[in-house]
Amino acid sequence: MPSYRIALMNPTGQTFDQNIDRLFQEAVSASDSQGSPWSPPCNVWEDEQGFFVQLGLPGWEPQDVTLEVANQVLSIKGERQQASPPTRKTHLQEIADGRFMRVLKLPALIDAQHASATQKNGLLTVTFPKREEAKSRRITIEG
Repeated sequence: MPSYRIALMNPTGQTFDQNIDRLFQEAVSASDSQGSPWSPPCNVWEDEQGFFVQLGLPGWEPQDVTLEVANQVLSIKGERQQASPPTRKTHLQEIADGRFMRVLKLPALIDAQHASATQKNGLLTVTFPKREEAKSRRITIEG
């Protein structure tokens, strides 16, 4: 099972607004001039232990995808070349090639330092454990 490395970014001298502007510009430039931009389907959920982001990326290899976390924002970028020869007459193409970018705001309760990512059956799953102080705990009533 392939695994991903998550880069924690802390750009020096840039404000949060500058980082958001940079991410927006990258998203705009990610649109391919040969076709319309696309975005892989995404599921986001949390449970008692963590926060999870899952993207549908059938046929994508780990080296084609980059994950970065900066200022509680997860940026997932991908780029791959067209899989089919250009001389082939395509009748339907729903599995996308080219570039994509997803940007998601992460909750403050996550521990980005201990994040992990895996890919299985075409699904990329990024796992952020919750910080200990964010987990619920039982309080005993003393009598």
